[in-house]
Amino acid sequence: MTTFYTSDLHLGHKNIIEYSGRPYASVEEMDSALAQNWLDTVAAHDTVIVLGDVHLGKWERAAEIMRALPGRKILLPGNHDECWFGHKRHARWVQKYREEAGFDVILNMTHSYGILPGVRGTVRMAHFPWRSVDSTDDRYEEHRPVDDGKSWLLHGHVHEKWKIRPIARMINVGVDVWDYKPVSESVLAKLIKGPS
Repeated sequence: MTTFYTSDLHLGHKNIIEYSGRPYASVEEMDSALAQNWLDTVAAHDTVIVLGDVHLGKWERAAEIMRALPGRKILLPGNHDECWFGHKRHARWVQKYREEAGFDVILNMTHSYGILPGVRGTVRMAHFPWRSVDSTDDRYEEHRPVDDGKSWLLHGHVHEKWKIRPIARMINVGVDVWDYKPVSESVLAKLIKGPS
């Protein structure tokens, strides 16, 4: 059993192809490739923690794709997820994400904590990077976690802008920097621990 992390799939979102330079000719090709990459990476007994922005298109199609993907799926929603607590009607969407998209757990909070093998202490998880770090997008500043000066943060939201920022102790788990597939906890742990 392995735990994987991912973020910012943006299923059904045509504009993300150009916005983030994704190598797909159409939204159908992108959705198909993301689903296939997940299928090639994740087994039924694995866990995938999705750090937000599952889709930005037709809900029914995105839910159908997600429901068919293997693994125990945990969602920490992002700003594009209707079940994110930052949206007024988020409560009614939580059940839809569970029942229709197959998420086992939805963690509707600013951030959560986890443990990576071989890494001392806890690692924080959030959709957004640390507060005041990403100067290109400050729209959600009040929803970003505050850096405690010691924890590492696994996050999404920034798409292709960076993969790892060691000085700030942040790793972007978004599909745009991980060959459009989930990344394993062991790979992330090695990045945090640094060169041996």
